[in-house]
Amino acid sequence: MILYLDTSSLVKVYISEAGSDEVRALVQRAAIVTTSRIAYPEMRAALARRRRERALKPRDFTDAKQAFEADWPRYVTVGVTSAICREAGDLAERYRLRGFDSVHLASFADVVRDLGSATRFSSFDDRLNRAARALQRTLARHEAPHPQRQKRPSRGTVRPPRA
Repeated sequence: MILYLDTSSLVKVYISEAGSDEVRALVQRAAIVTTSRIAYPEMRAALARRRRERALKPRDFTDAKQAFEADWPRYVTVGVTSAICREAGDLAERYRLRGFDSVHLASFADVVRDLGSATRFSSFDDRLNRAARALQRTLARHEAPHPQRQKRPSRGTVRPPRA
């Protein structure tokens, strides 16, 4: 399975909260885990916010940050190119999404076009999940059969940190 994580799911790999077990299980089963490069600053901001709000103890913050930093190079990331930004703008209008959510959706679409419609999208945002399902159906209808599809090289599967 190819798995795309938006930041709401990515956080759950490193912080134990509702949905963490589900996301970690998906990551364990995935052959390739993908995300947008914007997930990096979003993830760091999410960790910092939880530290400021004392939802994470200082040691837990440090552990989560170090685990994320160690794993980041193994994620297959989608660059935030001009084409991705333009598509994100169109998707924001079509699906009534916030800015970075539309960038995640455009990045997911890029992965689906490159690696196939069997790519799974993981988010904990209902609107973004509905948009991803609708977009994936649209992309699947337009997908031509590719017996020898060019796949991006895998940088490896990212496993959740050991507890």
